[in-house]
Amino acid sequence: MNIIAKYASLVKFSHTVFAMPFALMSYAAATMGADGGGAAGLRWTTLLMVLLCLVAARNAAMSFNRIADRDIDGRNPRTTQREIPSGQLSLRAARWFCMANSVIFVAAAALINPLAGWLSPVALALLLGYSYTKRFTWASHLALGLALAIAPVGAWIAVRGAFGLFPIVLAGVVLTWVGGFDIIYSLQDVDFDRREGLHSAPARFTVAGAIAISMALHVLSLAGVVVVGMLFFSGFVYWIGALLFASTLVAQHLIATPKRFARIGPTFTLVNGAASICYCLCAMVAMWI
Repeated sequence: MNIIAKYASLVKFSHTVFAMPFALMSYAAATMGADGGGAAGLRWTTLLMVLLCLVAARNAAMSFNRIADRDIDGRNPRTTQREIPSGQLSLRAARWFCMANSVIFVAAAALINPLAGWLSPVALALLLGYSYTKRFTWASHLALGLALAIAPVGAWIAVRGAFGLFPIVLAGVVLTWVGGFDIIYSLQDVDFDRREGLHSAPARFTVAGAIAISMALHVLSLAGVVVVGMLFFSGFVYWIGALLFASTLVAQHLIATPKRFARIGPTFTLVNGAASICYCLCAMVAMWI
């Protein structure tokens, strides 16, 4: 495996399909004036800087997570082959990678506009701090949701230089959606988490309780999707995306049952990536129409 592939595997680059479509949706809404505030116009340089921020921030967050969890990953049979515990990447290399991407993120944000620059260290603290939340609270799933929910807010600020209602509501969708599916993903490690004294919803509330919490969060996420549609969209294309988003969440809960934990991992990226891409693509098409 070459070095680029090792770093891509370290940060699970394929998982960018979770937050990036929401960031692009928010960017499109800001440029087209979906909130009624007037179109700002497409600026390619800003878009490129937003994409750079998204990639760098995620690289920093995921590499930091792997660094922080290296000992835990080494004891978990499911994660022993990850890059650091297996020795494919050295701890020093991972640290340099994390620091470099952190610097790139803050520098790129500062070049976009003053507000983005001032808020970038706060965003970075949330992104990195998530890695330690599982050590003391079952709400670590919501901490991850909050970390990804920064993406649409940041993209909006990059265009407008200010906060807005649209990205805040969209951030609520991301927070509850990600929190819900991260609970499902954590079902794979419920026994390990209990043995290690780690905090997760399944370890704290039982498997059935965790699934119920996940469902509740996804109901809230769908409610947010409806609110976004009612406040900012007209026409049927957006609602096609909303229906596809809802369908993927239902499918996820049909797959993730107490007797089917083994099916969670292989379908995790596929189902949630499809949810994000389908919904956001339909929303952006609705804006252009």
